[in-house]
Amino acid sequence: MRTLIRNIKTLAGILPEGQRLLKGKAMAQLEAIDNAYVLIENGLISDFGSMVDCPDNADEMIDASNRFVLPAWCDSHTHLVFAKWREKEFADKLRGLSYEDIARNGGGILNSAKVLHETSEEELFDAALERLTEIQHTGTGAVEIKSGYGLSYEGELKMLRVIRKLKERSQLLIKSTFLGAHSYPMEYRQNHDGYLDLLINRLLPQIADEGLADYVDVFCEDGFFSAAETDRILEASSKYGLQPKIHANELAFSGGIEVGVKHNALSVDHLECTADAQIQALLHSETMPTVLPTTAFFLKLPYAPARKMIDAGLPIALASDYNPGSSPSGNVPFVLSLACIHQKLSVEEVVNAATINGAYAMGVESLAGSITKGKRANLIITKQIPSLDFIPYRFGTSWIDKTIVHGTSN
Repeated sequence: MRTLIRNIKTLAGILPEGQRLLKGKAMAQLEAIDNAYVLIENGLISDFGSMVDCPDNADEMIDASNRFVLPAWCDSHTHLVFAKWREKEFADKLRGLSYEDIARNGGGILNSAKVLHETSEEELFDAALERLTEIQHTGTGAVEIKSGYGLSYEGELKMLRVIRKLKERSQLLIKSTFLGAHSYPMEYRQNHDGYLDLLINRLLPQIADEGLADYVDVFCEDGFFSAAETDRILEASSKYGLQPKIHANELAFSGGIEVGVKHNALSVDHLECTADAQIQALLHSETMPTVLPTTAFFLKLPYAPARKMIDAGLPIALASDYNPGSSPSGNVPFVLSLACIHQKLSVEEVVNAATINGAYAMGVESLAGSITKGKRANLIITKQIPSLDFIPYRFGTSWIDKTIVHGTSN
């Protein structure tokens, strides 16, 4: 199957083969071709360039006159497999309760875990598949999905099997992450060693045996898992070849960044509480700092210092943190708008952060995240818009005409 996208106003996000990420000043560069074409063959980008060199035969022709074409978003941090929304907790927050207050009262993650245990695998799958369709319509072509609402042997395996089924049924490029260390269940609140034993000696071997996870994650925060506990889990996970992706420094200086770097984490995520020492640690690593501005927006937290990180020479990725409690949206365009408005990033920087750097943060940079020959044809075709600046400027509106995933449009 040959699909030709012709007369593209601007084709943006072009990178050479082998470019894994962009960092520092390079994030402000968005390589583009005006009046361009893209040729898709068997789901992959086989060629692109100026319309002067455009081929004239294909099975399907798409006219993109006055439209931009970009790489589809790579959303490297989500929790989109869950049983039920938590709008009541939203109302509790409006009445003055904090995220920590709700968690201490058995809400938050523990609430999601309780409902998940009462929900069948089929119901979880159907709801998650609907959410995947939703995020594809807003431009996402690759997504990482975490467990973490099971918080038991059966519950965590149920979630990971749902994610495996989503991989099989969805066109999106999906990576799975084991996040059993999301919170301590009520029955283990006074027995941390007992829960760590469950994670390390029962769940990790079973997950490895079934091949259910690509990565491992720990919620390394005050009131959740300490840096020492995180270190213990990551040490055990390394024996099964699971590279870490760490929740770190969302609520306090938790030590999560440092322990993530120590264990060569693929990414450390959230980072609202990040100072010079943590930036220096990241500069001497291959770990991708990943910021989640919709979470800061929803919880009214300080935004992660993304501008300072880039100016120091770091890369950053942007992701949605799609979950029912602290970021009930997988809308990456809104993530980009918040990063521009509140974190002072340029349009070029946010596009790179949500494409090639997001791809790196979920280990798919050789498959997606840029306009590169041989990569999957995961593309956004915009509506007729005047410029790329329009993308974060027109927050809350639909400026995407179609999302192409592996050569097939929605």
